[in-house]
Amino acid sequence: MNSMDHPEKRRPPRSRRYGDRFVEALLFSAAITSILAMLLIFYFLTFESFLAFREVGVFDMLLGQKWHPAGEVFGMAPIIAGSVLITTIALIINILVGVPLAIYLSELAGRRSREFLKPAIELLAGVPSIVYGFLGVLVLVVYLERSFNMLTGRSILAGAILLGIMFIPALTTICEDALRAVPKEFKEGSLALGATRWQTVRRVTLPAASSGIIAAVILNVGRIIGETMAALLVVGNVARLPSPIFDAFDRGAIFTSVIAGEMGEVAHGSIHYHALFAVGFVLLAIVTILNISADLVRAAIQKRFGGY
Repeated sequence: MNSMDHPEKRRPPRSRRYGDRFVEALLFSAAITSILAMLLIFYFLTFESFLAFREVGVFDMLLGQKWHPAGEVFGMAPIIAGSVLITTIALIINILVGVPLAIYLSELAGRRSREFLKPAIELLAGVPSIVYGFLGVLVLVVYLERSFNMLTGRSILAGAILLGIMFIPALTTICEDALRAVPKEFKEGSLALGATRWQTVRRVTLPAASSGIIAAVILNVGRIIGETMAALLVVGNVARLPSPIFDAFDRGAIFTSVIAGEMGEVAHGSIHYHALFAVGFVLLAIVTILNISADLVRAAIQKRFGGY
């Protein structure tokens, strides 16, 4: 037997083996740390919000129609209604603009158009939320106030439009990545059979990338509902139920605006203090459910349709 073929001769050097083990241990530690951090956050929010749920009652807090801290009335229904209304309108704007833009960049744009639009979209994604908030106050709020003869332009509609525009770059980027992950063979086969480019996009590319697109939309819901500063500046931060419930021109409040607007003035250890932690706990639970749902939906669609 040749000495070069001996198993011991083919083993990697000891320093390399130790280096690989060190990297594996480092990555494992990072994964465990992230899980522990998430568990600690859940524990902390649960511990701090338990008193509020016990004193007010779980159903009274979640379904109560008034949020009036001065009278120690803590009903989250106005906050939940405002968050749902703002998120729904913002998501519609997201989808109507972000998905077609992703299709154009991935499938239809020329090289020059893509070289200009792609960096511009990535630049918009990096703009701090407080900048969007300032622009919303100076431009959007004033425009709505003058156009619709409103007492104040700070409203649910202003928050929805601002958040809808703000998260278009994130949705576009993820959807474009999902569309580009579809194998070229699928598209070339469709074109070879005589389909047009648009027919190929509609009948082949979109169904194949549907799992990534749906997951991106669900994840964007979590981003919209979790935004703080931009929403705080334009929604009015008035925790009351719109009348009627779908009135987007009324002022409102969402989870993050209530926490950010009231936490700085609340007395530590008071029922109001614990109620704000309860709001944060509900928000974290909703975002966690959305993230898990995105993974499950993506896995289910991939299993059924072979998505990418």
